[in-house]
Amino acid sequence: MSDDPSSWRPAVPGIALGADDIHCWRASLDATPETVASFAATLSPDERERAARFRAPADGDRFTVGRGILRAILAGYLGIEPGALRFIYGAHGKPALVSGDNAKDIRFNLSHSRGLALFAFALGREIGADLEFMRPNLDTERLAVRFFSREEIRTLQALPDAERRAAFFRCWSRKEAFIKARGEGLSLPLDGFTVSLAPGAAAALLHVAADEAEARRWELREIPVAADYAAAIAAEGANWSLALWDWSSPLRR
Repeated sequence: MSDDPSSWRPAVPGIALGADDIHCWRASLDATPETVASFAATLSPDERERAARFRAPADGDRFTVGRGILRAILAGYLGIEPGALRFIYGAHGKPALVSGDNAKDIRFNLSHSRGLALFAFALGREIGADLEFMRPNLDTERLAVRFFSREEIRTLQALPDAERRAAFFRCWSRKEAFIKARGEGLSLPLDGFTVSLAPGAAAALLHVAADEAEARRWELREIPVAADYAAAIAAEGANWSLALWDWSSPLRR
């Protein structure tokens, strides 16, 4: 897969998700009041209540748009109305479709940062997605020492200063994608596994301290969402095909 953000394809109605496919969608969460209201009408009462609890109205609107887009994409795959979908949540908050609404066994995950969102979908395999805006004022060295594995810290510290910030966020997004794919929160500590992070190195789960076989069960991919962002997905298995779709208004239901 190219690391060029221009590799995203404009979405068209009728996109199908095959057994060996992974689909990633990117979308802006900033929308007109009319669009926010349209998406809000498709949400469940608990989702609307959640949106209302945000202190900043703009954050509530972004939540509404994100959930509305998620529902619209899932509804397109399943051939039902977005408002008919029902979600359940794992012990650590990972959402899933209620089994009765999910005849195709679609697994999904989403992440958002600074008004952009990344959605990932697969059939019958767990998947995790993470998107990070590469904040310029973050103390990345302190966070790396606190949360990264020893191998990751050594690799990061060996890089030239000018390359460390991007490498930090590359590492962080890959680690978060794996954690989210497992759906177990930080029951697996961030320093309990190692991912690649060096410039030019393919995204990879190198090893898991508690279970070396676990690293062979997953594949990581870097996702080129936009400049100044780092993003990654983690999915079970191998030999799957990745398609990148750009959310567009004709698909909104």
